[in-house]
Amino acid sequence: MQVKLSRAVKMFFGNSSLEMIFIEAIANALDADATEINISINLKALNQPKTLEVEISDNGLGFTNERYSKFSKLFDVEESSHKGLGRLVYLCYFEEVKVTSYFENINFREFDFSEKFTEKDSKVSLVDKTESGSIFKMTNYALEKIAKNEYIQADYLKVKILQEFISRLFYLKNRGKNIIINFKTNIDNIQINSQITNVDIPEFKIVNVESHIDLFDKFHLHYSITEVELNKSSFIAAISVDNRTVKVDIVAEENIPQGYNMIFLLFSSYFDGKVDLNRQNLTISKTELKEIQSIFRKKVANIIEEFIPKIKSRNKETKNGLINKYPHLSGYFDSENIGYISRNHILEKAQEEFFKSQKELLEANVLSDEQFEKALEVSSRSLTEYILFRQLTIDNLKNSTNKNSEAELHKLFATKRKEGKFEKSNFVNDLYRNNSWLLDDKFMTYESMLSDREFGELIDFITEGEKEKNEDRIDIALVFSNNPENKKPFDIVIVELKKRGLSLEENMKVITQLEKRARKLMKYYDNQIQRIWFYGIIEFNEEVELALAAEYKPLYSSGKMYYKETPVAISLNPTKTLPASVYIWDLDAVINDAQLRNSAFLNLIKSKFTTQS
Repeated sequence: MQVKLSRAVKMFFGNSSLEMIFIEAIANALDADATEINISINLKALNQPKTLEVEISDNGLGFTNERYSKFSKLFDVEESSHKGLGRLVYLCYFEEVKVTSYFENINFREFDFSEKFTEKDSKVSLVDKTESGSIFKMTNYALEKIAKNEYIQADYLKVKILQEFISRLFYLKNRGKNIIINFKTNIDNIQINSQITNVDIPEFKIVNVESHIDLFDKFHLHYSITEVELNKSSFIAAISVDNRTVKVDIVAEENIPQGYNMIFLLFSSYFDGKVDLNRQNLTISKTELKEIQSIFRKKVANIIEEFIPKIKSRNKETKNGLINKYPHLSGYFDSENIGYISRNHILEKAQEEFFKSQKELLEANVLSDEQFEKALEVSSRSLTEYILFRQLTIDNLKNSTNKNSEAELHKLFATKRKEGKFEKSNFVNDLYRNNSWLLDDKFMTYESMLSDREFGELIDFITEGEKEKNEDRIDIALVFSNNPENKKPFDIVIVELKKRGLSLEENMKVITQLEKRARKLMKYYDNQIQRIWFYGIIEFNEEVELALAAEYKPLYSSGKMYYKETPVAISLNPTKTLPASVYIWDLDAVINDAQLRNSAFLNLIKSKFTTQS
C-alpha cells in the first residue's frame, strides 16, 4: 500500500523544528556506519529565508538496493529502535531534496525526494571505483520564516547534536570509532565552522540506580562533571533510548550550577523502543515517568552535592527562605527536591498538600482526637496564609510612587465600583477583597462597606430608601458596630484617599471633602449615628504639616497623623450639634502602623512553624 507523503508529513511532524533535519540526517548517517558527516548551511541574509540551502554529506555505506528500498517505504524497519519516519521531516521545510549516493564502490544512485516520491524514481549507473557515501542537497525553503535563527547557527547545532547523540557517540567511541561531525555556515557572507570529535565525548563514571519499576532491567547512570568558564556552563540530563537521548526534567534551569559542564545519562534496556514516532517523548505511563524522574533526580542530587558541597548549603538556605516567607506551608515543602525543581513548583506542590489537608478535615463528619489536633494546626496555617496576604498588600502600598494613580491605591484598600460593596454576612468571601484593616483592625467588624460609591447610596442604605439623588462619590464608607435595620445607634467611618505627589492645594481639598460629608450625614441622621470618623489620607511634607498645625493636633502613630474634633450643626432651632472627628493621616504612617500590627502576628506565627519544622 502506497502512503501519501504529504499527509504523513503533517501527521507525524506537525510540531517539528528545523533542527530536526540535522538530527535525522545524522542518525541516518550513523546507521549507515558513517565516520564523517559534513553539514553545510548557506543563507544570503536572515531576512531572506527563501534563500536557505542545506547540504549534508557522509561517508557511510550509501544507498544500496536494500537501504534504498527501506528508505522508500514508511515504517519498513527491522527493529523497534528505528521508526522508519525520520526522512519525512526534510519535506516539512524544503520542497526540493536532491539525493546522490555512491555505494559498493562502483554504483551511483540519484533521486529527488519530494511529496510525490516513489521507489521507481531513482536512477542507478556504474562509475569508476570510488568511496561510498551520500549527499542530501535541500533547496526551495517551504516556509515564510525561520522560527529561530539559532537553528542554523554552527555553535548551537554542535551543542544540540551532542545533547541528542551523546549516548551513541559515547558508545561508538568506546568501540574504537573516531566520529567527526563538521558544521559550516555561511550567513550574511559570514562563515563560521564548528566540529564534534571524540574529544568532545567525556569519560563517564558509572553508578547503579535502585528502582522498583522493573525487577529484571537494571538502571545505570553515566555521568560526567567538569569545571568550565561560567559562560560555557551546560547541563544535560537525559534517558538513553535506542542510542538516542530523550531529555528529562530533572533540574530546573534556575537551579543549574554555573561554572560546570554536567552530563547525566540514564541507561536501561527497560527503555528500548519506548519513544514516540518522532522521538520527542517517552511512551511510558505518567506514573512510571514520575517515578523515573524521582529516582533520577535523587541520584543526580547526591552526585552534585558530593562534587559541589556548597550546593547543599545553598539548598538549605533556599529552604529556610521558603519557610521564612511562607511559614504556613512549613512541613509541606518537598525538602528532598528543594534546589532542583523550580521554586514555583515547590510552592505549588506545598500549597496543594495544604489544601488537601484542609479538604480532608472539612469533609470529615466527626473528628477524632488526632484529626482535632490536625484541625487546630491547619486552622493556624490558614490564619498565617491570611497574615501573609496582608503583608503582601502592605508591601505593595509601601512600594507605591507618584506614578501610581489614586485608583491603583484605592484597589489596595478595597475593590471598587460595582464589586465594592461588602456585607458582614459575606465576610469570609470578601476577606481578600476588603483591606479596611489597613486603617485599623477594629474596622473589620463592619456591618456594611461601600467602596467608591455614590454618597447617596450610603444615605439610602442607612435611611432605607429616603434619599436625595447625589452623584458625589466617597472613596470608602464603613457602617459598623450595629446594623441600621435594627434601629439602634451605629458608627460610621468615611475615608478620602489622595495619590502621592499632589500639590498642597490638591491635598487640602480632602479637608473640604470630609467636612462636606459630615454636614450631609448629620443633616440626615439625628440619633442614629452615635459616632463618626472622617479620615483623609494624603502624602505629608513640610508644607502640608505647616498648613495643618494651626487647627489640628498631632496624634500618636508610627508616622504622622493630625486630629481635630469639629462640631457639626444639624439644626438651628433648637441649635443642635454633633461632634465629627477628622483625622488627616500620612499615607506612609498608615502603611507603617499596619506593618507594625501585622508583624506582631507574623513574627509569632513564624517562630511557631519554624520551631516545628
